[in-house]
Amino acid sequence: MSSTSTRMQGRFDFTHIARWITPGERVLDLGCGDGALLRLLAETRKIHGYGVELDPVNVTACIRNGVNVLQFDLERGLSGFPDRSFDHVIMSLSLQTVRHTVPILQEMLRVGREAVVSFPNFAYRPHREAIAVGRMPVSRHLPHQWFDSPNVRFFTIADFEILCADERIEIIESMNFAEGKLVEKDPNLNAEVALYRIRGKAR
Repeated sequence: MSSTSTRMQGRFDFTHIARWITPGERVLDLGCGDGALLRLLAETRKIHGYGVELDPVNVTACIRNGVNVLQFDLERGLSGFPDRSFDHVIMSLSLQTVRHTVPILQEMLRVGREAVVSFPNFAYRPHREAIAVGRMPVSRHLPHQWFDSPNVRFFTIADFEILCADERIEIIESMNFAEGKLVEKDPNLNAEVALYRIRGKAR
């Protein structure tokens, strides 16, 4: 099996994100980790990509993966990037780790023509069941105990869609998953991960 196929199996959302990217696009990946998504997009979509990552271990991994990476804290914003300097700005399974949610979404939609975000759905049925018995949920996409979690925001699919409506963010397309499979019935209850393609509405 090729290295690309292995990565696509390891993160099922990467496969769906790649389908939203046109060959040759300019892509910015925020909280890019080891650069696996950008490397996949470079190999399969021939994109021109940059990653943003704070963790020095991940920055080193990006360099080893041949990914262009900038090391800085996303909470400081994206002021170094001009308006519409990218076709897509991606934040994959990282939105729940930032404190200033609305400003980072606004910045993503300023520097990118469109944005792609994915996040764990706190309202997923097993999470509700954990809370019902008095425990904070721990799962594949919320793997940390409450006392050492990097997540600072716990929100649901319904919460995110209300935020988009309030902030005049257009949802172009969305997909919801549980155990890597598409969920269509009541995703706020039955999906563990949500994936959105969004853009700013004209004011």
